[in-house]
Amino acid sequence: MACHWIKVVDLRSSLKGIVFEPLKDLDFFKRFSVKYNTVEWENGADFAPEYLLSLPNA
Repeated sequence: MACHWIKVVDLRSSLKGIVFEPLKDLDFFKRFSVKYNTVEWENGADFAPEYLLSLPNA
């Protein structure tokens, strides 16, 4: 049985470092994809589901 989560988190404090800098641009941020339950961007930035679920709700 598949689990589906909907959660809203604030990633502003997580956007540190060279790979995450481009995600501060909303247009770039919106161009994500989900592969193997991981949210990722074309520049190689990604957030694993375990990390996102560990964040407090926004």
